Amino acid sequence: MAHRLQWIDDEIANLTSSGLYNRIRTLSSAQGAYLTVDGRRVLNFCSNNYLGLANHPRLVEAARAGVTRYGVGPAAVRSIAGTTELHLELERRLAKFKGSEATITFQSGFTANLGAIAALVGNEDVIFSDELNHASIIDGCRLSGAKVVRYAHAQVDDLRRVLKAQRASFRRALVISDGVFSMDGDVAPLPDIASAAHDHEAMLMVDDAHGEGVLGRGGRGIVDHFGLHGQVDVEVGTLSKAFGVVGGVVAGSPALADWLRQRGRPFLFSSAMTIPDVAACLAAIDLLESSTELVDRLWENARFFKGEMQRLGFDTGRSTTPITPIMLGEATLAQEFSRKLFEAGVFAMAIGYPTVPKGTARIRVMISAAHGHDDLEKGLGLFASVGRTLGVLPA
Repeated sequence: MAHRLQWIDDEIANLTSSGLYNRIRTLSSAQGAYLTVDGRRVLNFCSNNYLGLANHPRLVEAARAGVTRYGVGPAAVRSIAGTTELHLELERRLAKFKGSEATITFQSGFTANLGAIAALVGNEDVIFSDELNHASIIDGCRLSGAKVVRYAHAQVDDLRRVLKAQRASFRRALVISDGVFSMDGDVAPLPDIASAAHDHEAMLMVDDAHGEGVLGRGGRGIVDHFGLHGQVDVEVGTLSKAFGVVGGVVAGSPALADWLRQRGRPFLFSSAMTIPDVAACLAAIDLLESSTELVDRLWENARFFKGEMQRLGFDTGRSTTPITPIMLGEATLAQEFSRKLFEAGVFAMAIGYPTVPKGTARIRVMISAAHGHDDLEKGLGLFASVGRTLGVLPA
């Protein structure tokens, strides 16, 4: 058998020599401003824990109480014996929080995209997709069987061009964009995208994974941020980032939610979200509805850190959100930068191809409300030191 799999060893060797092999580190502590990683306590600039909720005492206690009452595993898919009253309560609370008519939850944001796209379009239809959309959108488009037409990143004129050229040839059309682009931190021009989609009678879907808990009033997301309630047909989100837990959500009309209960394949064929996850998500909503303090602190930290990094001379790309890419170009440089940061006490992983295009490797810093001002100052100092050592900044 070994010779039949030799190609895998060859491919891994190629990844390693080109600086694209991803060495996965191991955590032995809870999420927070600091982590214990591979046995070392380091400043955490990697996690998507925007609001510091992943280890919040109220979420931990809610999960514990949920397990005590309902047990751990769901033991079934939602459509057979896996829907508890907690699942329905979470969907009601999410709809109220987001200002939508209805929601349906999935096991993750990834499966929410897979389930929604494949249930909305098929081989008689067309999808117009931003060229930098997330991998889960790309995979969902492939699974749907619809024709996929890519448009230039965040360029509404190009979207209108391809809509005009191809929309009339298909039964149904779906325009899809990330809300916040996870590698660059820029925000989709959603009002103009909505206008273009509506003008060509296309459904509109936005993946708000990095906008949930970040954009909008108290973290209510990109639709709320732009005041587009009722104008976005499908709003997908995740509960694994700012909410601090795990799970996915699709918000929209009651008919959409009902259709996905009938045809959303991850909903139908994979076990439900676990009880502790659902209970913790409900506690996260309680916190977000009670105060904007965490969201406000997140943005204050992000503005300070990004501004200081730019002042030092780092290129932070086109980000307008707490996601702060440090653009370095070559994958080998990004990996060396990440290694030296880790040695100095900062956990910030390098990101290269295929996650981002070749020649655009970077360190992606994820700022959190869990960081104190001293944490940010420490991180800035160590970034500057490594930057000078590697010639990214002048000595």
